[in-house]
Amino acid sequence: MSYRDASNDALLAQQAERESNARTYPRHLPLAIAEAGGVTVTDMDGNEYYDCLAGAGTLALGHNHPAPTEAMTRVLDDERAIHTLDITAPAKERFVDTLLSSLPDEFAENAKVQFCSPAGTDAVEAALKLVKAATGNRSILGFQGAYHGMTAGALSLLGDAETKDVPGVLADVHHLPFPDDYRPPFGVGGDDGHRLASTYVENLLADPKSGITDPAGVILEPVQGEGGANPAPDAWLREIRRITREHDVPLVLDEVQTGLGRTGETYAFEHAGIVPDVLVLSKAIGGGLPLSVVVYDDALDEWGPGAHAGTFRGNQLAMAAGDATIDYVLENDLDAHAAEMGARLRDHLEGVAHLDAVGDVRGRGLMLGVEFVDPDAPWPGAGPHAPDGDLAAAVQAACFERGLIVELGGRESATARFLPPLVVTREQVDDIAAIFVDAVRDAVAADDSLTPEVSP
Repeated sequence: MSYRDASNDALLAQQAERESNARTYPRHLPLAIAEAGGVTVTDMDGNEYYDCLAGAGTLALGHNHPAPTEAMTRVLDDERAIHTLDITAPAKERFVDTLLSSLPDEFAENAKVQFCSPAGTDAVEAALKLVKAATGNRSILGFQGAYHGMTAGALSLLGDAETKDVPGVLADVHHLPFPDDYRPPFGVGGDDGHRLASTYVENLLADPKSGITDPAGVILEPVQGEGGANPAPDAWLREIRRITREHDVPLVLDEVQTGLGRTGETYAFEHAGIVPDVLVLSKAIGGGLPLSVVVYDDALDEWGPGAHAGTFRGNQLAMAAGDATIDYVLENDLDAHAAEMGARLRDHLEGVAHLDAVGDVRGRGLMLGVEFVDPDAPWPGAGPHAPDGDLAAAVQAACFERGLIVELGGRESATARFLPPLVVTREQVDDIAAIFVDAVRDAVAADDSLTPEVSP
């Protein structure tokens, strides 16, 4: 086959024949990418799409941005080493300089960095091992609705019981209620809801009869990504930080998807004015290439040499690309730009909130979600209606037909998620929103069980 001239259908058919049944995105986004630039990709048939998946949030600067591509080219042109295990090199030292400069001084001044190999889930595994070695404890406290990766240890943290029901998943993880105004775990949202959620955690840690052994750590996402773009309230995060500090439990923040400007601050924990004990980073910090790190308080540095390793933790091209990307985000205030563009996009998305089939519009910065519901199906727990994954899939397909790539997440995969590159412009935000609103209205109208519109 001549791949240069192949069609979408030809490449997709070959992929289906040769790749694992575990492949996911091609089942819902049936394209083969020929070219990519900025916020758009073009398929083999010449169709152009706005990319609001962007490598699941990896491409902070979009496709083929000159900052990381030129940095990688310099490494190659200068014949630098591109693979060094954990032996240091100039590109690595510059990356660490830039990474630490991006963090609050209070955290950076006592920070150690562990390079992992090569995905966010590897860094999660390292963080679990770190806090267990530092505390001597084994159990971990996670949260309902969480997603931390697909390796065995990370899967044990997952809030989705069906997904993690596989051999080898660890059992010493306890899942706590995550505050959610739309589906509040205690039946009440707002300030009262998050106070109940934090009080629950505090009581559990203080109660010798809770049935939970002393935990090695608490891990959470400041905004649950795969969980449906669900942001943690700032006041709740401050309480969790107070509680974990008072009970001497390390707080691990998974910012694999939220880190580096995505939520409107350089790091999502900065909204709450806290600092973690352990910070897990990947995706955007590699400038589009595989790279993951754990940044942690040096008081936890109790593990020995080789306690966590990985062949590709010495990816110098990724470090050069990541250094350039972090620097570009900081120099150009892309966190503030993400806040502005996220507010603009959310205002547009609120334009479908009055539809009976739209349950919730939520998120933070350029990490947004729209949850679809079945208005005739009550939710057995808190929340007015059951999530409607079928309608969300129909909306995703309608978006794709119109030139927009969005991903699904949340309960029943009923939440359309937006993770566009941070460089998205006002005009592109308006186009993206117009396509989405049109797709939603058509998908709702095509569903005979739904009333197309209701009064706001």
